[in-house]
Amino acid sequence: MRFLPHTDEDIASMLQTIGLAGLDDLFAVIPGPCRFQGKLNLPEPMTEWELREHMTRLSDSMAASRGYKVFMGAGSYEHHIPETVTYLTGRSEFSTAYTPYQPELSQGTLQAIYEYQTLVARLLGMEVANASLYDGASALAEALLMAIRITRRKKVAISRLINPLYRQVVRTYLEPTGYEIIEFGYDTHGLTDLSTLDAHNDLAAIAVQSPNFLGVVEPLESIARKTHEKKALAVVAFTEPLAYGILKSPGKLGADIACGEGQSLGIPQWFGGPGLGMFATRMSHVRNMPGRLVGQAVDAGGKRGFVLTLATREQHIRREKATSNICTNHSLCALASAVYMASLGGSGIRSLARLNYDKCEYLKAELKKIGCKIPFAAPTFNEFVVEYPAGAKTLYADLLKKNIVAGLPLAAHFPELEGHYLLCVTETKTKDDMDALVKGVRQ
Repeated sequence: MRFLPHTDEDIASMLQTIGLAGLDDLFAVIPGPCRFQGKLNLPEPMTEWELREHMTRLSDSMAASRGYKVFMGAGSYEHHIPETVTYLTGRSEFSTAYTPYQPELSQGTLQAIYEYQTLVARLLGMEVANASLYDGASALAEALLMAIRITRRKKVAISRLINPLYRQVVRTYLEPTGYEIIEFGYDTHGLTDLSTLDAHNDLAAIAVQSPNFLGVVEPLESIARKTHEKKALAVVAFTEPLAYGILKSPGKLGADIACGEGQSLGIPQWFGGPGLGMFATRMSHVRNMPGRLVGQAVDAGGKRGFVLTLATREQHIRREKATSNICTNHSLCALASAVYMASLGGSGIRSLARLNYDKCEYLKAELKKIGCKIPFAAPTFNEFVVEYPAGAKTLYADLLKKNIVAGLPLAAHFPELEGHYLLCVTETKTKDDMDALVKGVRQ
């Protein structure tokens, strides 16, 4: 899009219309000390061609930063993205912020969301999925609010092994409303410790993450069984949905709600956003589900069509009946994940998940050979915790100088894990990359 600045005559005309003498009058409400005085130190104007050349030079100057090998996940994952995703999401009929309220104008958008819902429901083993939420953290918070509505209880329990940022969002959502939040710790295997569960009654939900923040795969079936014995809902969160390419889905293991982040399915990391909140549940709970739902219908002529079937928010129904104040869905990000899943197909997702698992196991084994400790023995997917030898901080800094980011330091989130790092390996890391990390640690 071209930048077409207003002329002096345009500016004078607009100021006259609103009754102001000059541009400074527009900012009169801002105290003088808060306003910048003087002239901005800006370069001379450039033509479009000069600006293109300037941006190219800037990008070339950053070439040195492209050599980093980042072994860090913790909720944001680097995966190869098929070109089909980039092409289809860039088509003008999809890259729009228009909300599909008018089905006669929005069949393409509605069908794309419908296909996304279908793929998510299959991946997570659930009966129904919504059109997406903002991100994994808000999806988990909405899932717990949904459980509170269904059970009419005011207490929820969450695992300490859920992504710390997700837990903070849950507290932001629930604490001001007076709902009680209980946290379960973890055991020596890196699994959620439910040994104190019997001491807690009237729980609306128990939420765990699998694979959890430490990369460990939780025993979802037994957790769901214990949760249902308490007449609560089993909520399973995730940050790496690709894991369900080889792991049994939450729905098959007894989850009532599955929710989490879909960034790893065709969405670049983009310095932290945007994300994709995936949310699926059982049909019996559909009327308590937040967000919107696209359904398939038949028009007066008998032709297949797609409509906004359910949108239980306050703009559509009485405010006191609204299940959420979620006003939209991340349609373009949902489309990207749908194209990604469709491009890989079922066998492709399984193969890719297996590749992630195998590479992770290779790096884990090689680090163990050189004396690194793997404190949690339970199975992992593509992330695991490692304890480097003495002087871990110095070692980490030395590897960083070699353009190797050797995991996420865990002490900030888990003080008891000082000197421990969360490593992630995806298909983007070669054997040479992993061997370079091992060599750097050994030295």
